[in-house]
This record gives sequence, C-alpha cells and structure tokens, in this order.
Amino acid sequence: MELPLVVGVDGSDSSLVAVDWAADEAARQDLPLRLVYASLWERYEDVVPSGDLDRPSEQVMAENIVATAVERVQRRSPEVKVSADVVPEDAVDALLRAGHDASVLVTGSRGRGELKGLLLGSVGLTVAARAHCPVIVVRGDKAGVEGTHERILLGAGEPASGAEAVRFAFREAEARGGVLDVVRAWRCPAHESADEPRPAEDPAHVHEERAVAHLDALLHDAVADHPGVQVRRHTVEGPARRVLLNRTAAADLVIVGARRRTGHFGLQLGRVSHTLLHHAHCPVAIVPQQV
Repeated sequence: MELPLVVGVDGSDSSLVAVDWAADEAARQDLPLRLVYASLWERYEDVVPSGDLDRPSEQVMAENIVATAVERVQRRSPEVKVSADVVPEDAVDALLRAGHDASVLVTGSRGRGELKGLLLGSVGLTVAARAHCPVIVVRGDKAGVEGTHERILLGAGEPASGAEAVRFAFREAEARGGVLDVVRAWRCPAHESADEPRPAEDPAHVHEERAVAHLDALLHDAVADHPGVQVRRHTVEGPARRVLLNRTAAADLVIVGARRRTGHFGLQLGRVSHTLLHHAHCPVAIVPQQV
C-alpha cells in the first residue's frame, strides 16, 4: 500500500492553495491524500471567523477548517481518496510525525497569524529543514502554482545529497508528461580566472566539462529507468542559488536535494534551499538524502 500525500491545513489562504495543489498532485500520482490540522496552533492565534460574535471552541473551529478542506478536495479531485485528522500537537511536531508515514509532505508558504511580510513562515521552513521525507512548499506566482509551464526544474547537486532528488524529479516529470530541465551550476575559482593567459587548457572549459561529466554520471541510471521523460541538461556558470532562482520563473516545480545527518536535530538546509524557499516563483521540493 502506497503512503499518502500529507498536507498541513490551518484555514489560511496559503494553506488552501496548498490543499488545491496537493489534491492535483494526489490525482496525478494516484495517491491517497491526508489532511492534518494541528490544533495547538489556536493557542497562539487570535482568529475570529467573520459574522460570528462568539469565538468558537478550538475543537469546533478545527472541525470546521478540516471539513471545509475535505470538501474542497472532493470538489476539485473527486477521484482522490481523502482523509483528515485533527492532531493535538504543535504544527511542526505534527507534520514531522506525519512525515514518517507519508510519501510527501505539503505545506503552504505562510500560516495564519504570521506576518504578511514574511517570505516563508516558520512552520514551512522548519518542516522543510527537518523532515525525513520530501517536503513541498507551495509558493510562487499563479503560473507556477497552477502548473502551466509543463516544466520541472532540478538542481543537480552532489551524489551525497542529490541521488534521491534525481529519482523524485524523474517521477514527477513522468507523471506530469512535461520536460525535465536539469541544471548544474559551476564556477571558475578566482585563482583560475579564464581572463588570464595560461599555457594549459582554459580553466573555465575544464570546469564546464566537469559539470557535464557530473550530470552524465548523476542522471545515467534515472534516464535508463524513465526512457519516456524528456530531459534537457544545462551547465551554467554562476552561483547555483541565483542560477536556479532565475529559472523558477518558467517552472512548475523546482527540486533540490538536502543532506540529513543521522542524529542531527538542527535545521539542515543549505544556501540554495534557503534562497528557493524564500524567493522561488514556483513550488519548491526539498528531497532529503540520508548520510
């Protein structure tokens, strides 16, 4: 039995966008969808539904939010089997626990009660940094969220952090029937400037060739396993976070790997992941690799 796709709900506009995105994804992947509401969020927020003079109990509000989200899924993707749970835990703890029995965790970019100026809410950031299953933070512009580009973007990392991300990206591209753009950024160190005349081979060319070889090795098995996926390989000079961020404007999902060190409980995200989670123009998938 396949593990469900799990999405965190809290009644915010951001979480409703995430529910819609998750419903579409569950339908594409033929997965059950589980909605999780962490009831302890109500202790830290002062939210009164419009038109109601009395604040309802935490349980009533939770049930209303969950019922609305379930109905939303059923209208949007009636073929998806959907379930819902109100969990008496902190939001981060609830989602991380749910992730142990999930194929993917999905969150919105901000929850209720968080400042509108925040680029990414604390729950989404912490879950993306600590979960041991893939996490997708639904953010970005309308075209990216609605998936109109028919293009998946994969940032090609090192084998120690990127193998699972490669497999995830190929499955996504296969399910969507779109193009998979795989990007490997490279840089020429300052002491090997391509502007300086050297008797040996152009150092910039050497670094680019290494990037090409890296892509070939990283993608070899996945290309053989998914012959129907159209793959476009790109080696680009520049900082990886900037290169990938610029390309998210033409993508429906950007995917990067993340190392998860056993026994390490802090936030485990690199600069590339941080940049994409805060600024990407499309949803962001963080795929952990155990090391």
